Amino acid sequence: MVGMDTYDYTMPAKVGFGYNAPEGVDVRGRFDEEFARILTKDALSFVADLQREFRGHVRYAMECRREAKRRYNEGGLPGFDPATRAVREGQWKCAAVPPAVADRKVEITGPVDRKMVINALNSGAKVFMADFEDALSPSWENLMRGQVNLKDAVNGTISYQDKARNRVYKLNDQIAKLFVRPRGWHLPEAHIFIDGEPAIGCLVDFGLYFFHNYASFRRGQGAGFGPFFYLPKMENSREAKIWNSVFERAEKMAGIERGSIRATVLIETLPAVFQMDEILYELRDHSVGLNCGRWDYIFSYVKTFQAHPDRLLPDRVLVGMGQHFMRSYSDLLIRTCHRRGVHAMGGMAAQIPIRDDPEANNAALELVRKDKLREVKAGHDGTWAAHPGLIPACMEIFNSNMGNAPNQIETMKREDATVLTAEDLLQQPRGVRTLEGLRLNTRVGIQYLAAWLTGTGSVPLYNLMEDAATAEISRVQNWQWLKYGVELDGGGLGVKVTVDLFGRVVEEEMARIEREVGRDKFRTGMYKEASKLFTRQCTAKTLDDFLTLDAYNHIVIHHPKGSSKL
Repeated sequence: MVGMDTYDYTMPAKVGFGYNAPEGVDVRGRFDEEFARILTKDALSFVADLQREFRGHVRYAMECRREAKRRYNEGGLPGFDPATRAVREGQWKCAAVPPAVADRKVEITGPVDRKMVINALNSGAKVFMADFEDALSPSWENLMRGQVNLKDAVNGTISYQDKARNRVYKLNDQIAKLFVRPRGWHLPEAHIFIDGEPAIGCLVDFGLYFFHNYASFRRGQGAGFGPFFYLPKMENSREAKIWNSVFERAEKMAGIERGSIRATVLIETLPAVFQMDEILYELRDHSVGLNCGRWDYIFSYVKTFQAHPDRLLPDRVLVGMGQHFMRSYSDLLIRTCHRRGVHAMGGMAAQIPIRDDPEANNAALELVRKDKLREVKAGHDGTWAAHPGLIPACMEIFNSNMGNAPNQIETMKREDATVLTAEDLLQQPRGVRTLEGLRLNTRVGIQYLAAWLTGTGSVPLYNLMEDAATAEISRVQNWQWLKYGVELDGGGLGVKVTVDLFGRVVEEEMARIEREVGRDKFRTGMYKEASKLFTRQCTAKTLDDFLTLDAYNHIVIHHPKGSSKL
């Protein structure tokens, strides 16, 4: 499989490993009776059929990504494709938004652990996006338990007993609509082999969830009632077309109406912002909108322009929606979605409640309110929150500015955004680059990686919820500053970012992390391993496409036949 040669899969192929796997499928993850409820022979056959039908298309899409990267590294810029001008200028619309998800004012996101699933569905948000991607460390245990948890949630039988608090968690009568985000096209699932190669991660995530749950959405409801998905990391409409074909294949297998599956695409790569109309067009029977995945979008800006020394980012805390290229991206997304009759979703509020400092907590909430007010006034139909504590503030902002309307699709057309050009979308961000920015990137990157390596993909750090997207910003910004020897601003330093300076920063920030987390936790955690991995990534001659591709090899564990040992 293209893009999977990074891994060392030396374990000899053994069929089944305790699971009832069909021919050509090897399950190499730990056997568990609960997991066997998910990894049935029929479910694995469905996943294998998807891989066999679409792996060639995925392989070609990844080759196209590499070709685009080569063009950008040789000085090229992303832009609108002249060949698809007719699609951008056409008067077509996507299928009507289903009433079940017309109101998406506030969506909460998070990983698929059992307690999180219950709390998020009960949170008062309109939607819970259960995440197999950036908020999840993709260990075998996390992925399979996540599938069990979602199956139980869809069936309404999920519960969780917190013995420490002597409390049982169950679903309320009114719960959020469930969306599921599978992994991106580029990520493998190395615990399942199909015809001798690792499975495509997103087809495992999508296939298992769809196979076990489509009938629950189907009962008495018909097309447009789900299941619902979020689709990440796409770079062009070619990748959207693959997803549309996957959906059609799944609907045909299940015998359900075309358009029953609906999906929102995250516009979180710089190339994709020039393909928004085309992406919606390919998914027009299955689309319910686009989302401003702004943290990954910042990461993608650096990755796209890694060979352009005139495109250096300022400190990551300064790259917000006030930057012209970010505001232009948001405005064009709103205009595009509303023109095509679907939702334009806003970005993540990453703040978390600061329980021991009321003044700081109020200040953080005020930042959230200002950001959400900007979004709703710009025309967004809803927004994201990383923590249940933010939902009331976000909901109040959207309700007070939208009244009883479920969305703004028909009332905020944003025709003024027609004047936006490629130059607006690519404008260099402005701001200072400081030693504290380098330190924060390093501190956050190492701590996030340490948590990810031990199974946690969503980590509260310094009053913000960090996930793989924000850790990627830290990594690629450090790499960029090192590659071009950035001269730091502030404090009269007048020094450049060098490998020696970075080495001292890593050493000093490791000492700070040890003080903050405590010596025992530091010694028993994966901080040293994370530091080595993060440092290697930041100082590499060539920028790796994704931090998690390198890190994934550290959490792949193959088990012998019949083994249930952790």
